[in-house]
Amino acid sequence: MNTLKTKFRQIKYNLKHGFFSIENVVLILAIILCLTWTYQSIQAMSRNWELTERLSADKKSLELLQIEVETAELENEYYRTDEYKELSARRLANKQLPGEYMVYLPPNSESAKNKHQVATIIKGEKRYSNFEKWMMFLFPNV
Repeated sequence: MNTLKTKFRQIKYNLKHGFFSIENVVLILAIILCLTWTYQSIQAMSRNWELTERLSADKKSLELLQIEVETAELENEYYRTDEYKELSARRLANKQLPGEYMVYLPPNSESAKNKHQVATIIKGEKRYSNFEKWMMFLFPNV
């Protein structure tokens, strides 16, 4: 029992004078403060980043809404014009101005649709490499 008390006292003394000395306590507190400060700084930067992202998204949505409002205003102005009224009356009620005739055309045939398409690949056309094209450009007579 006496040796157990002695061992306990030795451990208590070593903790008090070795581990929990003033220098070690100050060092541990400094490390804890630095870690806390670092964690709080990272947390603040993360929060600032999220707020910046939300602000830029809100600005983009505001610009989009402003463009939509401007578009709606322009459409309303167009709907108030006499030109729109005349075109809608012609389209919906088959109205026409005096002296005009309505001409109904048949749908386009396939030959009419394909009349002005450009042929993409011509058979027998020689393909030149990039080097050959440069040589032809630089030395046209060779």
